[in-house]
Amino acid sequence: MSMATHSETSGLDLVGKLLDPASRADPYPVYAGFRALGPVWIDEISALVVTGYRDCETLLRDPRLSAERWRHFDEARESDPYPAGAPSSVRQPWFLSMDPPDHTRLRRLVSRAFTARTVARLEPYVTRLVGDLLDRACERDTFDVVSGLAYSLPVTVICHLLGVPAADERLFHGWSAQLTRQLDGFSNPADETPKEAEQWAGGMVELHRYVNELVADRRGSPRRDDLISELLAAEDGGDVLSHDELVSTIVLLLVAGHETTVNLIANGVLALLRHPGHLAALRADPGLAPAVVEEILRYDPPVQLTARVAREDVHVGAAKVPAGGLVILLLAAAHRDPEANPDPDRFDPGRAQVRHLGFSAGAHFCLGAPLARLEGRVALAAFAGRVQEPRLVADPPPYREHINLRGVSELLVGHGPRGR
Repeated sequence: MSMATHSETSGLDLVGKLLDPASRADPYPVYAGFRALGPVWIDEISALVVTGYRDCETLLRDPRLSAERWRHFDEARESDPYPAGAPSSVRQPWFLSMDPPDHTRLRRLVSRAFTARTVARLEPYVTRLVGDLLDRACERDTFDVVSGLAYSLPVTVICHLLGVPAADERLFHGWSAQLTRQLDGFSNPADETPKEAEQWAGGMVELHRYVNELVADRRGSPRRDDLISELLAAEDGGDVLSHDELVSTIVLLLVAGHETTVNLIANGVLALLRHPGHLAALRADPGLAPAVVEEILRYDPPVQLTARVAREDVHVGAAKVPAGGLVILLLAAAHRDPEANPDPDRFDPGRAQVRHLGFSAGAHFCLGAPLARLEGRVALAAFAGRVQEPRLVADPPPYREHINLRGVSELLVGHGPRGR
C-alpha cells in the first residue's frame, strides 16, 4: 500500500470517528490523529482536511480559496429546497459566505452600524442581565447553565441590540437550532433526506418572513435607537444595503452570533468547573476574565471548523486540492498544534501567548468578536463570583449533535448556599 493511499484511508477513518456521536464529548484525540497525518485529501468527501495552525492561518488569508461555500453546496442539491412563495431574501447569501468585492462592500456597510462604541455601550446592560439570570438560576439547588445563562444571555442581547420585541425571543430558539445544522461542515446536501431539507428550509423561510416584517415596520416608523434602524441608514459613498441584503444580514446576526456565544459561555463554565484552581483565581480576581475567554476560544472553541472552496489547484504541503474541491480547516485541531501553543492539551488562562483562530482571520475576521468577548467575560466572571461551591452534576455532560458548532445540550450545576 502506498503512503498516499494509507493517508487517505486513515483520513476517512478519522472522518468516521469525528461523525460518531460518541466523539462529541471529546473530539480532541480524533483531531490529534488528523494532525499526525498532516494535510490530507480524502476522495470520498472530495475535501482536503487541514489541521496545522500555520497552514490554517495562511489558508484563511489565501485569495485562491473562496468563502462562497453555498455555491458548492447548491450545486450538490438536486432541487431547490425552498417552497413557492418564499421571500426572495432566503436566496441572498450571508456576507460571511461571500468573496470580494461583494463581501468587502457589505462588510463595510454593516461595520458602520456595528462599531466598538456600540458594543461598549452595552456593557452595563449585559452586566445587569447576567446578574438577573444568575439570581434566578441560583434560586434552585441545581440549575442548567445552558438554559439559565448561556442560551438566554446572547439571544436577549442580540434581540435588544436589533430592537426585536422581548416577547418574540423564544421564537429564535427553534429556528436557530434548525439552521445551525447547515453549518456543520461535513454534511453533504446531496445526502439530505427530504424531511431534513424541509425542516431547515422551513425554519429559514419562517425566520426570513419574520425579519421582513420587522424591516417593513422600521421603514414605516420614525428612526429608533437600534441596529435595524442603523442598518437601514447605513450608507457609504452613496451605497446602501438592498432589502434582501439587509434581511439576510439581520438573519446572520440572529443565528450565527447567538449559537456561537452559547457555546463560548457553556464551554467556559465547563472548563472552569473541571479546573477549580482557575475558577478560584477568577473568583478572587474578575480582571482575569478576558484571559479566560481567550483560552476557552483556543482550548474548546465554539466553532470547531470552517470550509473554503479552491478556485484553482492548490498545494498544501505534499497534498493537493483540485479546483472546485473543498478545503476543511479543523480550527479546533490547529489550536492544539504544539508548534503554535506549547503543552496545548492543558487549560491555562495564564499562558504568555494564546494563539487561536476562534474568530477566523483575514478579511473574514468575525465582526461580532467584541460582542462575544464582552458577553463571555461578563458571564464567566459573574458565574465565578456569584455561584457558591459549584459542582458538575454529570461529567461529561450531554452534547448536541453538531460537529462544527459543538456544545453541550445541558450543563447541570449544583451549588452551595447563595452568597452576596
